[in-house]
Amino acid sequence: MTNRIADISQRQAAIVVGVAVIIMFISAVIPYFLIRPSLIVPGDAATTANNIMASEGLFRISIASELIMFLSELLLALALYVLLKPVNKSLALLAAWFRVVHVAILGSNLLNLYVVLQLLSGADYLTVFEPDQLHALVLLFLNAYSDGFNIQVFSGLHLFVSGYLVFKSGYFPRILGILLVVAGLNYIIDTFAFVLLPNYVYPVVFLALPVVIAENAFFMWLLWKGVRNEIPEMKS
Repeated sequence: MTNRIADISQRQAAIVVGVAVIIMFISAVIPYFLIRPSLIVPGDAATTANNIMASEGLFRISIASELIMFLSELLLALALYVLLKPVNKSLALLAAWFRVVHVAILGSNLLNLYVVLQLLSGADYLTVFEPDQLHALVLLFLNAYSDGFNIQVFSGLHLFVSGYLVFKSGYFPRILGILLVVAGLNYIIDTFAFVLLPNYVYPVVFLALPVVIAENAFFMWLLWKGVRNEIPEMKS
């Protein structure tokens, strides 16, 4: 019997994945590349604090953009579950939950940015701090927010399990599954290296590049095939 949830259909789910990824990309570009680089000066607490106070609206927009990105990630988790459920329902559900936990961690990490706004709000109870102390606290919470993005173990587990299902599916190119498994392992290795190794520096070429290639190749393949109606309908 065809899964009623999956009667979004495999093809429609593939399109949903592609659209969700496009939304994620746009909503990530706004805070990470357009807004915050102009506000945050690494190592300069005073300038950073003054920039944020002068452009509070932009800083808030950057937070809202991230919320949109995280909502898109939840939509992505559901669509991938629909696509991978015919291979193994339990593992597909596990992969979806790994991504949901990943989104929950990143969503909680946003609280660091709200604390920054509170510290710069000029509230009376903050007068016990000298300006330099407030600025240092702002930089502390911005650094905590940045470090929070290094906790990618659940994203790695999601990619690892999803890659295995893609490899076993028979209706996705196996090379995509291999790439996703490698990307997942990279995330897992990076997370534990960050936690265990002092002064760990992220090796962009060796870890980030495979992740970017794997995720983009898979998601763009899904969007292309879904639009062209070339993804087969599978029975549960």
